[in-house]
Amino acid sequence: MKKSPLHDIHTRLGAKMVEFAGWNMPVMYRSIIEEHVHTRTKCSVFDVSHMGRLRVRGDDAFDLLQRLCTRNLDGMEPGVCRYSHMCKEDGGILDDLIVSRYEDDWGIVCNASNRDKIVAWIRSQIGRQRVELVDETLETAMVALQGPLAMELAKAMIPIDLSGVKRYRFTSGVYMFTRYTIFRSGYTGEDGYEVVVPVGVVKLLASQLFGEGPDATIRPAGLGARDTLRLEAGMPLYGHELGEDIDSVSAGQAWCVDLEKDFVGAEAMRRAQSAGRARTLVGLELEGRRTARQHFAVLHGGQRVGEVTSGCLSPTLGKSIAMALIAPEHAESGTELGVDFGGRPNPARVVKLPFYKRAK
Repeated sequence: MKKSPLHDIHTRLGAKMVEFAGWNMPVMYRSIIEEHVHTRTKCSVFDVSHMGRLRVRGDDAFDLLQRLCTRNLDGMEPGVCRYSHMCKEDGGILDDLIVSRYEDDWGIVCNASNRDKIVAWIRSQIGRQRVELVDETLETAMVALQGPLAMELAKAMIPIDLSGVKRYRFTSGVYMFTRYTIFRSGYTGEDGYEVVVPVGVVKLLASQLFGEGPDATIRPAGLGARDTLRLEAGMPLYGHELGEDIDSVSAGQAWCVDLEKDFVGAEAMRRAQSAGRARTLVGLELEGRRTARQHFAVLHGGQRVGEVTSGCLSPTLGKSIAMALIAPEHAESGTELGVDFGGRPNPARVVKLPFYKRAK
């Protein structure tokens, strides 16, 4: 397994380490609920160095990415990043990713589990175009500060002017001979920053961020809390809400698809849109405190109408929540459904996503 550059810090802090997408990563330090609540109320730091970090360079870099991404990248100014999908010809989602416009090239942050696939896919699509793809994942590290106090704490601790960095914007440059990129983004439903620096200096940064003790304002959090946080925020996870067997529109992600432009998979999505979706993504609130698991059947009148993609007992709401892909005719908010817990249907109802939305 690959190890994060911060692996020694995780083990010193007593993190429970697990294999994730070929990496040895911390799933939690204290408890998932405690880390979740700390993120919602104060600020947590997540090691996300396992995620893929790619650079796309050359005269034809824009043309290539415009053809591969569902999102329209036209008019992106340097310092702007956008969420997008990359799809196959049949519309199946290869990955969801963040595309960033630098001064002279482009950046991509993709899922750890899909990095090799996306690298191979992009290279297979270059053809005769003047494009160079560089995988910087193992040369860099990435940490995310998330929570209501993240903004003020980051501005106090990071010696870079972040005052002009708005949501889904970033700043990059060189400080003390060190190249950096700081994105104002994240995947928890909270505001915050994601910082990318070379492997050789990340421990210096981490020494300021990884607080210890119950009174620390910034504390480390693992992948377990990251998952419950993104679920409350209604954010899809590849391998759950997204995959090669589902198109972007059916996954509830039509907002990141521009069917007015041509991209790989566009024609298939246009046909699917004309024919009508077979399934759509919804939120569910379940009665009781049992947790619905991926692939549990969703029922209406005793008949299967879809399946759960993710579920948890929400630490913020104190309710059992889930996301599910179901037939569109049952997707209206308030619709009474059931979730099959091994032959015993548990009452549930459709609710609007997200389950949780941070205060402005």
